[in-house]
Amino acid sequence: MSEIPAALVKQLRDRTLAPFGDCKKALIETGGDIDKAIDLLRKKNSAIQAKTGDRETAEGRIGVFVDAAKGIAGLVELRCESPPVTKSEHFIGLANDIARHVANTPAKDVEELLAQPFVDGSGKTVFDRIGEVVGIIRENMKPAKFARFEGTCGAYAHHDGSVGVVLEVEGGSNPELLRDICMHIVAKKPIALNREEVPAELVAKEREIAKEQAEEQGKGKPANIVEKIAEGKVNSWLKDIVLLEQPFVKDESKTVGDLLKAAGMKPKRFVSLRVGQL
Repeated sequence: MSEIPAALVKQLRDRTLAPFGDCKKALIETGGDIDKAIDLLRKKNSAIQAKTGDRETAEGRIGVFVDAAKGIAGLVELRCESPPVTKSEHFIGLANDIARHVANTPAKDVEELLAQPFVDGSGKTVFDRIGEVVGIIRENMKPAKFARFEGTCGAYAHHDGSVGVVLEVEGGSNPELLRDICMHIVAKKPIALNREEVPAELVAKEREIAKEQAEEQGKGKPANIVEKIAEGKVNSWLKDIVLLEQPFVKDESKTVGDLLKAAGMKPKRFVSLRVGQL
């Protein structure tokens, strides 16, 4: 086929996101067969992915998706090579698409995630979906971490995509409050939902520090007083790092736990992802 109708090129471009010129070339090579052209573009994208696969992915973006009707949510850290790409509409769309897939399709690890049929039912895999954007931007891209949630969820992603949070609760539903608490998590960086979830080794280390400080401050005082000073320091530290005990950023007269209880919601877990952080 020597002449490829512009409408056919547009149809292929809409289905693959590939540049107009690449779509036209693929259609010429396949004699205007759009399905064969799609396969050809996927093969070319896979080749580009293979070439870029060893490049360092030091930048990235957090994708977030919540489906309140289904009671599911997904959170993913998608990595790329350079800062400008994180602002690309194609990369932003990809991060959110993968978060949507994560919400709808359980996976135990990144390897399994990449091999799964993509959630849109197109027949391509998640790896193929990433390949579409790699074929456009020519950078290495890969998911680094992800989390899936079931239940009532709130979410927040910072405007630059550097951080995203999902909070899962039981009981009532207040989307605005849940979003506000997710924003609080971004601002205050709690490391655990409650005291029971704080790693024991961290508590032990903090007790040791607090004891040394208390002994210095309480020189000449009875041992029980020094012990109380140390315990007070540990309690203060726990209140700073435990979400449910933190004063809410929008109203510090109430804790996050107070607000959730008043709204009839029982928190189950939260996950906060920041680009480049373990």
